[in-house]
Amino acid sequence: MKTPSFSTLNRSSYINKLKTEVFDLAIIGGGITGAGIALDASARGLKVCLVEKNDFASGTSNKSTKLIHGGLRYLKNFEISLVRESGSERAVVHNLAPHLVKPEKMLLPLVEGGTYGKWMTALGLKVYDFLADVKGDDRRRMLDKKETLKKEPLLNKDVVIGGGIYAEYRTDDARLTIEILKKAASYGATIINYCEMKSFNYNDDFKIESLNCKDRNTGSNLIVKARSYISAAGPWVDSIRKKDNSITKQRLHLTKGVHLVFPYDKLPVKQSIYFDVPDGRMIFAIPRGRVTYVGTTDTDYFGNLDRVIATKQDANYLLSAVNNTFKSVHLTIDDIESSWAGLRPLIHEAHKSASDLSRKDEIFISNSGLISIAGGKLTGYRKMAFRALESVLKSCLKENTNRFLESTTESISLVHPPLTSNDDVKAYQQEIESHLTRLGIKDTYYSWYLCASYGKQADIIVEKSKTFSSTNALENLIRAELWYSVNFEMVNCLNDFFIRRTGRLYFDIESMHKFKSVIIKDMATLLNWDIQRLLKEEEKLNLAIQDSTTFYDKDFE
Repeated sequence: MKTPSFSTLNRSSYINKLKTEVFDLAIIGGGITGAGIALDASARGLKVCLVEKNDFASGTSNKSTKLIHGGLRYLKNFEISLVRESGSERAVVHNLAPHLVKPEKMLLPLVEGGTYGKWMTALGLKVYDFLADVKGDDRRRMLDKKETLKKEPLLNKDVVIGGGIYAEYRTDDARLTIEILKKAASYGATIINYCEMKSFNYNDDFKIESLNCKDRNTGSNLIVKARSYISAAGPWVDSIRKKDNSITKQRLHLTKGVHLVFPYDKLPVKQSIYFDVPDGRMIFAIPRGRVTYVGTTDTDYFGNLDRVIATKQDANYLLSAVNNTFKSVHLTIDDIESSWAGLRPLIHEAHKSASDLSRKDEIFISNSGLISIAGGKLTGYRKMAFRALESVLKSCLKENTNRFLESTTESISLVHPPLTSNDDVKAYQQEIESHLTRLGIKDTYYSWYLCASYGKQADIIVEKSKTFSSTNALENLIRAELWYSVNFEMVNCLNDFFIRRTGRLYFDIESMHKFKSVIIKDMATLLNWDIQRLLKEEEKLNLAIQDSTTFYDKDFE
């Protein structure tokens, strides 16, 4: 079998390309924004490379609420253009990968003394539908008390007075990022993780001439040359700008968002809910497979960018919010199965609180030619990529732009072969369920999980699972997933697999503990690890498990 163009096994050839070729565009950062830029640019015909110092989507792009949503809360701050753009983009991204971006009805309960009354909620949802160009069954509908409690019996009947139901889209942010990067690679982009940009080199006119990078696998140094440079480093954007000596009054304002994960039987909500809490914030409770997750917080952050964790204060805030809304559940910190904490790289605005800061993106252009993009939302990744790339074409490549095509990302299916509709997704999930049943896997969770994670690529995984000889079909399946992730998704270490490619640390942590040893053994074999590398990667995985299941007294500095 020929090694695919996005395989860890091809790493040395990617490094060699970075060393020897000159690119039209070098991208620093492998989150959703960098991925979007890489796809847009490579599809237009630019010669593109992307370097990421950790794993793809290991920062903000794996720590969102995992919704491609229209930003209903931004109406409150009158961010009309943001709501309009986010709303229209939801439908586009859904069409690009309907198995990965799926419609999700959201219930907004109204309570006595709550932030929103019936009239204002009805008006707000109507404006939201108009701005987001929502059509058909996705349009909002107002509910009376009886209808609201039928939708969600866990709500407190003593205070609920009605509700509204409207459309959002659920996704897996890290998997969306990976699929975009894989598609960019299929257009010829050279993309690599664990390759850190350390510093810039300049010509006599003080323009960036190349990047000094370090391969974190081998420790070797390399120089990457391009005609233009974009930093899409999320929370690290200002760190990159400091290396370029281009920090201005415009700077980032980092805020932290925490999500808690509960076993579904501990918080058995029937559907996704968006509810307000006494301090005026809005919180999501979203059922997903075996669990329900709750979030998010929004607090200023000044700690360690490379180790962002949930504190006891974060956990207690969300526990209080949940217990206040669902009076019968009585959740405690011991009921939390997992958690994640991430940073929002927002644009600083004087005298504004964390929750009031705009989620709009902004582009900074330095005298050296470095273009930085920050802010924004997961939902708007495609538009952010377009704006950043247009800045490159105007500022750095303007003498030769006629050789590049127009943007086509609105119509590029992210996964091949594609699923083209919700009906396609349902039919394929049933097909996978039949295959798994014949293999002895009768739990329908796995057919949902494979379809939602991989789309029709799941066929490769199911077929590969038949080549393993364990009497435990689930063990064979996860081993096949690992093989696929190494060969097709550039998995480089245990955390890549258990966190970003499969989401098991957050949504199926029991399976991690059950199959960790066999995955460690397989990975050491596939990637030819020596004992020192194996022990190092196992130590990093154990720390990730610790950080997602432990609540610290304060943030790390």
